[in-house]
Amino acid sequence: MGVRALSRPVPRECRPNTEGDAVPSQPRASMAESSRGGSLTFGQVVIGPPGSGKTTYCHAMREFLGRLGRRVAVVNLDPANEALPCPCALDIGELVTLEDVMASLGLGPNGGLLYCMDYLAANADWLRQRLQGLRGHYVLFDCPGQVELYTHHQALKDVLAQLAKWNFRLAAVHLVDSHYCTDPGKFISVLCTSLSTMLHVELPHVNVLSKMDLIEQYGKLAFNLDYYTEVLDLSYLVDHLASDPFFRNFRRLNEKLVEVIEDYSLVSFVPLNVQDKQSMRQVVQAVDKANGYSFGDQEQRSLEALMSAAVGADFHFSSTLAVQEKYVQSQDKAVEEEVMDL
Repeated sequence: MGVRALSRPVPRECRPNTEGDAVPSQPRASMAESSRGGSLTFGQVVIGPPGSGKTTYCHAMREFLGRLGRRVAVVNLDPANEALPCPCALDIGELVTLEDVMASLGLGPNGGLLYCMDYLAANADWLRQRLQGLRGHYVLFDCPGQVELYTHHQALKDVLAQLAKWNFRLAAVHLVDSHYCTDPGKFISVLCTSLSTMLHVELPHVNVLSKMDLIEQYGKLAFNLDYYTEVLDLSYLVDHLASDPFFRNFRRLNEKLVEVIEDYSLVSFVPLNVQDKQSMRQVVQAVDKANGYSFGDQEQRSLEALMSAAVGADFHFSSTLAVQEKYVQSQDKAVEEEVMDL
């Protein structure tokens, strides 16, 4: 029995296996090749764990870019997202919803979400047909919050590869809650997840520390903010983590995880508060540089816009310092000095 509320029958390639998990049992149906010589469409793929602020980010970015004169369209690719704060040009709910999949196939939320992404990949022609009307727009793809989709599951990666063939030039914007910086153990975990996501998704990548106005909600930062945004020498973080009796027994494991992160030397973050225009501008500059929008011909480019795409470390340091002064409370004695006194 197929999913009742679907716009088309469940394809035979995506039927539940004997263990009850819905996975494709055959190679996905062939998809149409990209059109030759079509104009480029720029945009962002907004990803990240649940609760990191992806939908809020899309809403704020839509308004911000709209004020800059860009024609922006939001595409909802989260089948579990029913309360959308802003109008969507395209909603995956027209094709499949998590609620219908769970009810029809007896799957839980995680298995149902993976099935929905497999179903979307198998029906890429549906997605392509509806994206045709968004040519000339700057597109924001609001994606689900399941981490597995960005670390090892193949379906969403296949969808993004198809978008590239259809002349979409996208950058992945990976949102992470900034308050994880206050917990060394969680921050190391965030670094590992971000690195794994960057390697799996295979898109130009911008990691963002969201909710900067709440960064110290659960504690004080052990180091200056630039230590976390630029991911500086992580051995200091391991030393700080070892001061906790629980983590002292895992020092060797943490050292090896840190070595992997530093060996790749790929992860850095841009701080963001969606209510701060200057903060939004910094993220837009980073994303425009990543997906190539700054060098496109869709609108008149000024020298300032081109130079903003070539900003260096000095600019990032000064901007991070300004964010720290605004959102991080100053202390008479830095936490790292207290650690040294122990």
